[in-house]
Amino acid sequence: MSDRRFAVYWAPPEGSMLHRLGAQWLGRDPATGEARTQPTVSPVTPARFADLTADPRRYGFHATLKPPLRLAAGRGADDFRAAVTAAARDFPAFEAPPLKVGRLGGFLALVPDGDMAPWRRLSDHVVRALEPFRAPAGEAEVAKRRAHGLTPSQEANLTGFGYPHLFDDWRFHMTLSTRLTSPERERIEAAALGHFGALGRRPIAVTEICLFEQVNGGDFTIASRHPLGA
Repeated sequence: MSDRRFAVYWAPPEGSMLHRLGAQWLGRDPATGEARTQPTVSPVTPARFADLTADPRRYGFHATLKPPLRLAAGRGADDFRAAVTAAARDFPAFEAPPLKVGRLGGFLALVPDGDMAPWRRLSDHVVRALEPFRAPAGEAEVAKRRAHGLTPSQEANLTGFGYPHLFDDWRFHMTLSTRLTSPERERIEAAALGHFGALGRRPIAVTEICLFEQVNGGDFTIASRHPLGA
């Protein structure tokens, strides 16, 4: 029997500039699972750059809404997909601020260059709507989360929803690297600024959410897209 995990992420529309740039940067297209040629970041070797982007590549270019979960007993994949469809239908499409390269907890990510509130409302909605489908986190997973040290609100999120960084503790971000230190951090940051510079300051049209799936510990891929407000 296969081990399956699901997550609900925001990912840019397939074929969009943001989708293409993100897939190139991480070296994998989450829509197809196919490898992509990563940019050259001199003097960082291709092997080193691949290593520095290995963790986000596994999850695919995305922003987390409902973190990875296993389905509760008696809940099937088709039921969960239908619930994602319903959750998306109950939330209107919206326009979000442009994205920019930023530093977040030691790693690089694309973050909003403006108000994050519309994104947080979407995340809050998705987390709550899909919570009945989440199997309780195991003791080892909970202990791992607590090992980093949690605030009272993060502890409440972990206890109630299986993940500490939700609601007021949630931040929209599209991870671009593992944790970095100087001088690599500055080199990778400069490369990211150049790579994603083509985006300019275009607002983001948020019209759908994505159901991602992971099988037997492999890479997460997009299983389906679900229109907002439809």
